[in-house]
Amino acid sequence: MNSLTEKQIRASLRNASKREAAQATLPDLDALDWAQLDYLGWHDRKAPLSSYVVLELDGVPTGILLRSSDAKTGRARTKGVCAWCEDVVVTDDVSLYVARRGGASGRNGNTIGTLICTEFGCSRNVRRRPTFTEAGNDPAMRELITDRRIAGLRERAARFVAEVGKTR
Repeated sequence: MNSLTEKQIRASLRNASKREAAQATLPDLDALDWAQLDYLGWHDRKAPLSSYVVLELDGVPTGILLRSSDAKTGRARTKGVCAWCEDVVVTDDVSLYVARRGGASGRNGNTIGTLICTEFGCSRNVRRRPTFTEAGNDPAMRELITDRRIAGLRERAARFVAEVGKTR
């Protein structure tokens, strides 16, 4: 992922009002390893139920505001598989995130949701070393599996963000 500025991130939020985008608490952008990220995801430390995801759609930064019913509130998280990284090793830290659709549809209350790693660790999960069962001892197979995981994450995350932007 290419590094982004605060201004680019705020301007990219498609389903947030100008006020919501301006009030969003951003992570420390200088501390991020952009080369290891397929998308930027974070929780708003001032609004515990608000989270954000920004990724590149057709080379353009595109972000969405997400709501979680359980992140950071102490309730039990869902045991399941993240719909984006599909990591079967980490299955106990997944939350349901819901995004308001863009445009008039979102203003009318229409939303779309999916299960995502609670701490947005998908980029790390898809880069984990494949197990022996997955790839054996073949280094080329390990690299191929990792490349496929990364491509799958990017495709599934982009599809969700694009769907949020659609009005129905």
